[in-house]
Amino acid sequence: QVQLVESGGGLVQPGGSLRLSCGASGRIFSIYDMGWYRQAPGKQRELVATITKGGSTNYADSVKGRFTISRDNAKNTVYLQMNSLKPEDTAVYYCNQEIKRTVVDSTRDYWGQGTQVTVSS
Repeated sequence: QVQLVESGGGLVQPGGSLRLSCGASGRIFSIYDMGWYRQAPGKQRELVATITKGGSTNYADSVKGRFTISRDNAKNTVYLQMNSLKPEDTAVYYCNQEIKRTVVDSTRDYWGQGTQVTVSS
């Protein structure tokens, strides 16, 4: 069994910062890509940022220059540092990790439970 647990969401004023974390636990052989997605009310889930096992990153245009994704492979954890937050960043944020549980298993996607980020004055 693999479980992803997120933390770090909350209420912040425009221009403020938050840091999200997402750690994986359980039977894990290897973790490949990690990422963050978000879903605002009435909208589809969208990609925010991804990071490969080697550290290559990719960002949505709307967050470039403001958000930074990073990972700690020893801790099976991915982070999202969010600066200069805007009201339009308000959403539920979900982490995703591509995990291979054993050497013979296929890689599959695992998702966190979601954490609410609200940007409002």
